[in-house]
Amino acid sequence: MDILIQKLSEKALEISGESNKELDRACWMIVHQHKHGALPTEYDIREIDEELYLEVLNAAREML
Repeated sequence: MDILIQKLSEKALEISGESNKELDRACWMIVHQHKHGALPTEYDIREIDEELYLEVLNAAREML
């Protein structure tokens, strides 16, 4: 696993909390932060790297 993917996935798991019910959202937020330098605001519509998001989401799911 790529180190970047691993680190982003770990951050997403931290954000999603114990239940991990919002893992998709947490992964999106972390990839957004990685690309734009800040967590998204409520109505932030800037694009993210879809491929990176899916890799982070899959890796985070595997870490569960």
